[in-house]
Amino acid sequence: MTEAQASHTEAVVDTANYRSIWMFLKDLEFRQGFVDITVNGAAVRTRYAEAGRPDKPHAIFLHGTGGHWETFAPNLAALSEHFHCVAIDMVGNGFSGKPDYDYEIPIYVEHVLGVLDHFGMPSASFVAMSLGAFVASAVTVGHPDRVDKVILMSPAGREASASNMARIREERTKAVNEPTWESLHAVFAHLIADEGNRLPDLIGLRQAVYRREDTRKTIDRLLILQDETARHRNLIPDDKWRSIKAPVMIVASGKDHGVYQDTARTIADLIPNSEVFEMASVRHWPHFEDPEAFNAAAVEFLTR
Repeated sequence: MTEAQASHTEAVVDTANYRSIWMFLKDLEFRQGFVDITVNGAAVRTRYAEAGRPDKPHAIFLHGTGGHWETFAPNLAALSEHFHCVAIDMVGNGFSGKPDYDYEIPIYVEHVLGVLDHFGMPSASFVAMSLGAFVASAVTVGHPDRVDKVILMSPAGREASASNMARIREERTKAVNEPTWESLHAVFAHLIADEGNRLPDLIGLRQAVYRREDTRKTIDRLLILQDETARHRNLIPDDKWRSIKAPVMIVASGKDHGVYQDTARTIADLIPNSEVFEMASVRHWPHFEDPEAFNAAAVEFLTR
């Protein structure tokens, strides 16, 4: 390597404080695998990561739109000390199967319940963000016997903001049609506040997802919840939020988009047994941006 090449490498990579997804997982005993889960009458090949002994209380981790389980890489080690943890790529997302039908909330709920059944979880706590928080809330409303406690981050499911839906559709469609590093980086600029937390291998993983042929073919299926009519028929009405009996911790991300901050505050007022955990300096992925603070709060809440 020439001196010029070495200088360039050091400018791109902080070699003194190297960070990557694998650095979060290096000491963790876990396994990644694929399992078939029946959804809408047919098997969906479902990617998952599992950590923690199966005899511990169970916890399910649900990502956001277009995501994958690695968003929870900074959290699995801490939480698997106390829980049997399973993080999945939800149907139509990540590296899981992408069947040719719209992915509305009942489809996601069916998928998640199938995952619970497969892993022998009569009930579980949910750690969920954005779309995953929408799904976890729907499971909690429709199947309260399957839910112990819930952590909601960047929560969705009560609003249908036209501007936010248009932004998401435009960003994700562009990234799938032009899966360049720059277009994927632009997506993460809206998810993670601090540039230093937009890890290259995180962007690379999302680029790999968006380069897949099945992702390109089903992107409109994935983005159906950004359609106003579809969104409205999937929203959880206020009386259903009020019916939630499970303890709920809602993360308030101080740099998140306004619609998510508003939803967090509103549902905290609606859910009887809820509390708010403030994280002022993070955006849409609080658990990834500040895992030390999030993990401590999550463990305290879930084991209380």
